[in-house]
Amino acid sequence: MSHFSVMLVPDSGQTKTYRLSRNKLRLLAAALVLLVGAGIAGAYALYTSFDARQNLNATLEKLDAERQIFAHQKLNLESKLKAEQEKMNVYARSVGQMQARLARLDSLGKRLIQSSSISPTEFNFDVKPAFGGPRIPVESSVADLDLFGHIEQVESQISALDTKLVAVNYLLQDGVEEKNARPHAWPAEGGWLSSHFGVRTDPFTGKKAMHRGVDIANRFGAPVLATSRGVVIYSGKMKGYGYLVEIEHGYGYRTRFGHMSAANVSVGDVVEPNQMIGRVGSSGRSTGPHLHYEVRRNGQALNPANFIPKS
Repeated sequence: MSHFSVMLVPDSGQTKTYRLSRNKLRLLAAALVLLVGAGIAGAYALYTSFDARQNLNATLEKLDAERQIFAHQKLNLESKLKAEQEKMNVYARSVGQMQARLARLDSLGKRLIQSSSISPTEFNFDVKPAFGGPRIPVESSVADLDLFGHIEQVESQISALDTKLVAVNYLLQDGVEEKNARPHAWPAEGGWLSSHFGVRTDPFTGKKAMHRGVDIANRFGAPVLATSRGVVIYSGKMKGYGYLVEIEHGYGYRTRFGHMSAANVSVGDVVEPNQMIGRVGSSGRSTGPHLHYEVRRNGQALNPANFIPKS
């Protein structure tokens, strides 16, 4: 068997010689190759581990960014959903108010038909009105009204119907002269004129604003009185007015009594001059107990001072 000698010659001192057989040399070479391979493998493992860690960190950062984007989108969607819900609540309230107004108008119409000379077969409030005609599509250039627009349109139609009922109404005018329909009495038991009709300084904003009636200061709970014979066409709460009663007197005359603490008449009731219709209060946009009194003719606000006793 052949051998190999390996000599180690130091800079100083004795030279050392090592004899290795071929097999031992092979084993040594294999061990050296394994050692180098293990080192390379370890270095590669460290490199891949570092790279994987960097990829993991990048993935986590991306996931965090995606999570923030998702949270922002979720917040936006929740905000939009809340806005849509509030909008639907407005629509629901508007529809409810219109249904209530229609119910009052139907009730008023039936009472007026009973009180007038019109035949129920000619004007029946229990029968739906007849509509017809060919369907003509709207041009595409005309923008469609949104739901709220439709609600406003229906509300305007209700107001028109309310006005048209006046025609039926004062077939209570049979035998009623215009001078008797004209409001003429003091609208409360006691009290004094505390604010006049016309432009005044608004007590809430301090700015100039139109006052479409007069204010009559009075004790809380004092009786509010009808100022002429007529029919109650509104009784309930109204924005700004609080508890309000509105009376149709015929010949275009209407009176309004606002800020009351209570109303004791209903839509369709026929009232006489000086009949109690409610009590003085401070409901709605009010700074204290008083009666807000309006006189209107054909929709135009008139100065009530021209319709109340001077004394």
